[in-house]
Order: sequence, then C-alpha cells, then structure tokens
Amino acid sequence: MDKKVKKQKNYKGLMSFSSSLFAILAGFVFAFIVLFVSEPTEAVNGFITILKGGFTDGLTGVSRLIYFATPIIMTGLSIAFAFKTGLFNIGASGQFIIGAYAAVHIGVRWTFLPDSVHWIVALIGAGIAGALWGAIPGILKAFANVNEVIASIMTNYIGTYLVNILVVKNVFDQLRNQSLDVETSAIIPQIGIPGTDINYSIIIAIVFVILTYILLEKTTIGYELKACGQNRFASKYAGINEKKNIILAMVIAGLLSGIGGGLMYLYGAGKYIQVLDIIAPEGFSGISVALFGQSNPIGVLLAGLFIAHIEVGGTNLQLHGYAPEIIDMIVASIIYFGAFSLLFKNLISKFIKKSKKGEKN
Repeated sequence: MDKKVKKQKNYKGLMSFSSSLFAILAGFVFAFIVLFVSEPTEAVNGFITILKGGFTDGLTGVSRLIYFATPIIMTGLSIAFAFKTGLFNIGASGQFIIGAYAAVHIGVRWTFLPDSVHWIVALIGAGIAGALWGAIPGILKAFANVNEVIASIMTNYIGTYLVNILVVKNVFDQLRNQSLDVETSAIIPQIGIPGTDINYSIIIAIVFVILTYILLEKTTIGYELKACGQNRFASKYAGINEKKNIILAMVIAGLLSGIGGGLMYLYGAGKYIQVLDIIAPEGFSGISVALFGQSNPIGVLLAGLFIAHIEVGGTNLQLHGYAPEIIDMIVASIIYFGAFSLLFKNLISKFIKKSKKGEKN
C-alpha cells in the first residue's frame, strides 16, 4: 500500500513538472514570435538575452534576480496556501502593500527600538498587518458566505488607497515627493557575499517555504485546513470547525503576503512606497507563481526564481533596441502561459489514459 501511494505521488509530481515545463516552452515560443515581429534582425540575440536572464551580468544580475524573486515568492506562497485550503486569495496585493506600509512605518518612526531588533520588529509588524487584512475576506466568507474573490478584490483597492493616505500623513517627504528613508537599523542585514547586495530576505523567504510545506503536509492543522477546503460541509460533519479554518487560512495567507511587502521595502535597494493609484503588481505575479508551482511550496520557490530570472532578462532587452512596452509584453506573455500549466496537466493526463487504453485493447 505504501509503495502504491508513493508511486501515485511520484506520478503526480512528474505530471506537475511536465505540465509546467510545457507551459514555459509555449511561453518562450510566443515570446520569440513577438521578438521576431518587432525586430527581426535582433530576435535571436534578444531571445538569448531572455534565456540568460539574471546570469547576464554575473553576481550583479544574480542580486537583481533575488531582489525581484523574494516578494513574488512570498505572494505566490500566500496564494498557493489559499489554493490548498480551497480558497482563492486574489487579495494578496492589498495584503502585500498593507504589510509594506507597516514595515516602512516601523522602520521610519520606531527609532526607540534597539538597532539589533529594529528590522525584525518591522518585519513582524508587516506580517501582522497583512494577516489582519487577510482576515477581512476570511471573516466575510466564514460568517456571511461572501465570495472571497469579490471580497479580496475590494480589499485590494481599499488597501491601496488607505496606504496612499497613511503614507502622505505619516511617512512622506514633501521635498522629494516620496516616503521617508527607512532607518539603517531597519534594513535587513546583508549576507556578506562580495560584489553583491544580497541580504537575508531570500533566506527568510526559503524558511517560510519550508514552514508552509511542513504546516500543510505534516501537521493536523494543515490536514484540517485542506479537508475544509475540499469539502467544508463534510468537514463540519466530521467535527472540524469550518468557520475557524476559513478565517485561519486567510490570516496565514495574508501574513505571508504582508511579510513579502516587508521584505521588499526593507531590502535597502532604494525602493520607496509611492502614492500611486495602482494595485501592487507583486500580488498578481504571485498568482502566476502559484500556478507555475502547482501550489506546492517548493514549486513556488522555483517558479518565483524563474519568473524573476526572465524579468531581469527582459530588462536587458533594451540593449538590443526593444521598446519597454515590448519587453513588458514578452515577460507578461511568458508568465501568462504559466497559467496554462493546469490545462497542459489535464491534456497530458488524458493522453496517458488514452495510451493505456490503447495498449489494453
């Protein structure tokens, strides 16, 4: 029985990997077509630049890759966790920016904290803020059966405009037209790799990937959350508190997104919270990361690194004369095709089943 279960798990893992690989290949084919139509003479060189991605500029490129990857790994993890519990957390953008504001506010205003714990407290504040914001659609879903997609979309907009107001009132520099500088003590410490500015944010993200995997796969709480997501009515009949688990799932998802916001704005790379009427794109990138990674925490980590890799490669396309709009379209198309990984998974599964039936006949 154990061998059979193990074989099924290996088969599912292979299917997930194959479907993601086909989705990536389809995205690259489309990207090459766009490059060729836009600038035929530079299409091959441009395509190679995309493939090289974060490895084009040596350690500098790797630093940029990690900087781009860290926040989308966290939002991808947030969305994947919600998927696993039967919820669609499309509100990761709102949770992300709320967490980011909390981190920046603590980093700017809480100067009374000891230097050694300032960045840690700021990151914890980001997680708590994101968790509280994630709880809103969770509570509405649990007690009023409001669809979490609709509720979380609304919290995205409310969160964006609320942060705009709070930034201007509390942490804004009118002369430079941007938020105030975070205290040096609130910036996440660097790992110390020569020639890079890589800090412990990527290590923190990896730790959360591992913790999320353990929570989902190795604990009773994780089992209850997944069971409630698959069938909340059957779970209730089995004695599981479905309302508590719905709220808890969204709280954890919000916490992960909030931490992602904190990691980005405490990185020390000159990123400031701006007063913009634009929802944080990291939340929507997280959807693609979760789909690429098949909602598996380890898969999310790899997917986040891959998407950051092509984003870095995309920015280098300007060296070949491509307009920024073309670059955005190419990167978006590759990410968009990642959403088809589930479609490829179903097609591969059907093909294998037909092949087995043909062999039997």
